[in-house]
Amino acid sequence: MATSSNDESEAQVVVPDSVNAHSDGDIITIKGKMGTLRKDLKSIPVVIIIGNKRISVRPHGKRKKDFAIANAVRSILRNMITGVEKGFTYKLKIVAAHFPISVKIKGDKVNVENYFGERSPRTSKIVGEATKVIVVGDDVIVQGPSLEDVSQTAANIELSTKMKGKDQRVFLDGLFIYSKAAGV
Repeated sequence: MATSSNDESEAQVVVPDSVNAHSDGDIITIKGKMGTLRKDLKSIPVVIIIGNKRISVRPHGKRKKDFAIANAVRSILRNMITGVEKGFTYKLKIVAAHFPISVKIKGDKVNVENYFGERSPRTSKIVGEATKVIVVGDDVIVQGPSLEDVSQTAANIELSTKMKGKDQRVFLDGLFIYSKAAGV
């Protein structure tokens, strides 16, 4: 999917036929069957050229740090293309030793109820408009086209059940990420 060109100062990403990519200034828009993703790259010191089913990323300088920045932008663009083509899925497992935990989705929030017998639910935010959270048995499935939104939502859910002041090796209750995959 991504190739490096003969010129060492340029990182390239190949755009598949099923995906459309265009730029409006420093805002890159990528469209595919899973939706549309936009990314503002205004603050990143690179030059992005879109044409001929390729996205070229050129750094402003010749230092090692500049090449690292260009490759980071290439990874971001590659993840955006994968997201609009296949999407991303994170799976979390509900683990409860004594009190049965229930997970409910209400709007753009995920509520974890009865965690260690607590009266009030622990709440975490669903990031992104296209991110979907589904509860299936003792699994919580987070899906969407944006890797950043899906991974941040899964991390928010996992962190909402972190127990402070207890040894995590002994108190194993909570929701834990156990699978990360491309594809919905």
